[in-house]
Amino acid sequence: MAEVTLTIGDRRHIVACRDGEEDHLRRLGELLDARWPVALRATGGMNGERTMLLVALMLADSLDEAERRPAADAAGDLLEKLADRLEALAESIEK
Repeated sequence: MAEVTLTIGDRRHIVACRDGEEDHLRRLGELLDARWPVALRATGGMNGERTMLLVALMLADSLDEAERRPAADAAGDLLEKLADRLEALAESIEK
């Protein structure tokens, strides 16, 4: 079992994880830390627990928005980009 120290806002947290998952856990910590300043301002600097709650709500809102987006939209965008790229390659080959 590995341990990772995450710094979120002005606090350090030691978190255990499975071996090999350290980088992933650090990335998750960075996502929390990136939202910390906005949440801290929103709470008026009240306390860390309240600020962490707002960080969690901000992330949950982002997740909810991503889950509500139809998968077809994402697949359609990807197919459109791929088609554009294939057309560009075909044009360059013809020249």
